[in-house]
Amino acid sequence: MKNLLKGVNLYLIGMPGSGKTTLGRLLAQHLGYGFVDSDTVIEKAAGETITELFAKYGEPAFRQIESQIFAEICAHTKLVISTGGGVVLRRENWGYLRHGLIIWLHAPVELLLVRLAEDTTRPLLQAVDLEAKLRSLLAQRQALYSQADLQITISEEDTPEQVTERVMASLPRILKSTAKPL
Repeated sequence: MKNLLKGVNLYLIGMPGSGKTTLGRLLAQHLGYGFVDSDTVIEKAAGETITELFAKYGEPAFRQIESQIFAEICAHTKLVISTGGGVVLRRENWGYLRHGLIIWLHAPVELLLVRLAEDTTRPLLQAVDLEAKLRSLLAQRQALYSQADLQITISEEDTPEQVTERVMASLPRILKSTAKPL
């Protein structure tokens, strides 16, 4: 598989709680690739948490920081990159995403609710009505997420290993369909 990929990065996109970080680590191990969680890199570079950045500067400024860091991450190859859920909102980020394979981890809102019920680290999800907020974010982002090269729908019964196997099994087909003639 590594030879088929030829160093191309895999970008995991999707809603918060969809499993991008967990799956990213597993995929990187299977592929012999490095793993990067873009939110972790942003926090290290800024010296503040994502929540602190949102509170201090607001979402537009955070998205600018995110894009700058994302550009630096994408300059590397042989990576599986777990992106922030909103990375798809900025057109410039799509320029970077398109240089790799984009995998949308699509989890139903009901599953996201279970996974995120106790999570207080996500600034956009501090709403009183978490379900309404998740549905609103998904409605805003779904058309963008659907531009991915591969969509993997996740159910409550799926283990991270099973999802990883589905992605790995789909990669040869995706590589053939996204191959560009020389």
